[in-house]
Amino acid sequence: MSLDQIELLESMGLKLFFVAIFLLIGLAIQDVLKRGNVPKFGRFIVWLVLFLGCAGFIAKGIIEAAWESGGVG
Repeated sequence: MSLDQIELLESMGLKLFFVAIFLLIGLAIQDVLKRGNVPKFGRFIVWLVLFLGCAGFIAKGIIEAAWESGGVG
């Protein structure tokens, strides 16, 4: 295995790890919201914040990929 292949594998593994962490956080939040009888507006705010955090993470990855392909990073 070449160094480039190892770096690609590590990068993909890290991204998949973050996806799994976001999924587990989402499941934990859903459980807490159900057990706490949180009103609908509160649930909406919690999921909105979680979604914006995930969207920021995805946007960061896209921006990094665009910069690296353009030779900036």
